[in-house]
Amino acid sequence: MSETATKAPGVPDANRWKALVFIALAQLMVVLDATIVNIALPSAQQDLGISDGNRQWVVTAYALAFGGLLLFGGRIADLWGRKRAFVVGLVGFAAASALGGAATSGAMMFGARALQGVFGALLAPAALSLLAVMFTDARERAKAFGIYGAIAGGGGAVGFILGGVLTEYLDWRWTFFVNIPFAIIAAAGAYFVIREPEGSRNRSPLDVPGVVLSTLGLVSLVYGFTRAESDGWSDSMTIALFVGSAVLLLAFVVTEARVKAPLLPLRVITDRNRGGVYLSLGLAIIAMFGTFLFLTYYLQVVKGYSPIQSGFAFLPMVAGMITGSTQIGTRLMTRVAPRLLMGPGFLVAAAGMFLLAQLEIGSTYVSLVLPAMVLLGLGMGTAFMPAMSLATQGVEPRDAGVASAMVNTSQQVGGAIGTALLNTIAASATTSYITDHIATAANGQQRQLVQLQGMVEGYTSAIWCAVGILVVAAAIALTLVNAGRPGSGTAAAGAGAEDDVAVPVVAH
Repeated sequence: MSETATKAPGVPDANRWKALVFIALAQLMVVLDATIVNIALPSAQQDLGISDGNRQWVVTAYALAFGGLLLFGGRIADLWGRKRAFVVGLVGFAAASALGGAATSGAMMFGARALQGVFGALLAPAALSLLAVMFTDARERAKAFGIYGAIAGGGGAVGFILGGVLTEYLDWRWTFFVNIPFAIIAAAGAYFVIREPEGSRNRSPLDVPGVVLSTLGLVSLVYGFTRAESDGWSDSMTIALFVGSAVLLLAFVVTEARVKAPLLPLRVITDRNRGGVYLSLGLAIIAMFGTFLFLTYYLQVVKGYSPIQSGFAFLPMVAGMITGSTQIGTRLMTRVAPRLLMGPGFLVAAAGMFLLAQLEIGSTYVSLVLPAMVLLGLGMGTAFMPAMSLATQGVEPRDAGVASAMVNTSQQVGGAIGTALLNTIAASATTSYITDHIATAANGQQRQLVQLQGMVEGYTSAIWCAVGILVVAAAIALTLVNAGRPGSGTAAAGAGAEDDVAVPVVAH
């Protein structure tokens, strides 16, 4: 690394705001990639001759590698240094994206997506933990995490727009190639600008049993939910994956409690505030991921929007997230306790979901979908920002990488659960409605109407479930999270005094 790779502890980094630009750019690339490829999937499937049965692996290969290796990636960032892990993650992600864009077969595509997941698992925790160790002042931290939270929350919706534009006007391959300039700019900027505080690495020996157990356990869990979506919850392989995951993750916890240098120190997750953040954030992602999918299908299949039109239809939600995160969350974070932003934020998002649960075939975008998206964005943006900041508040610098990885893990696992669970509920409701009403349809037009109504019935049934999940997330945030506002005495006390915090902050 360069001579500017580290800085003296306790001294604010003069380049921290420049560094934030490159960290945010990298985060945007990772979040965009999660949705941009979904838009391009039909075109890629046709070009590469991927069967309907195998097309899920374009998404699943990435999810398994990313979700399974996040804790390992966070620990590597603590061991190597976050700057080095960040730059290596960016370069590797760019190379994997180039491979995906140049794919000539399904197998080559699946391999490229898995590689993207591997390097994403190194990059994502390194990015968040860099913020945690570079921004130590409460007000500056609020602004930095406000920007990061807005990107983390809104980037996925932007991916729908960009994916639609690239696929429609260029080629599906550009949904991969577009990552390369993002990665090169972010890596070059990070190399010359980012400096880590000295003494913040965790040079303990790598916990190999912990790596193996956590990776296999998380892969089994994510793949179990993926199988449940495609093959059903009673499928023997699905059940075996869930049982295997439970056994592996239990063995992981037992191992971490006994080894001298654990991959995931239990002090990171047993803290009341961080546990509340991980749990409530994971639940919120469960509600959001499924809803993104349903809204996309509703707009394109039921309302006849083009991919680009449906992408732009998500813009009010992005605007709401940016406003909630950078204006409401940032301004109030240093004045009120985090739970008073997280709880109400999730409830405002639940109100947006409640509106979406009223969807009908004839519903108009302006009267129903638009206000619902604004509420969703405002609520999630307001809640995400303090949640991401609190997730790394009060941890020792040497644990910052793995604490950051837990944020990403709760989001990744939440996304897998949300897609599988809500899709299952929607499919069941749709099948039930069509079965009950198709016999009364007198002609083809009426049968088509029943099919569409059945789809909407499925979406709204799942969205009602999402409303309940967000209310539970709000209740968890309001009851479990008890940290005071940043900078107050209760903030330090509530953020895990047992961590023997050496610096005021490593406390999204």
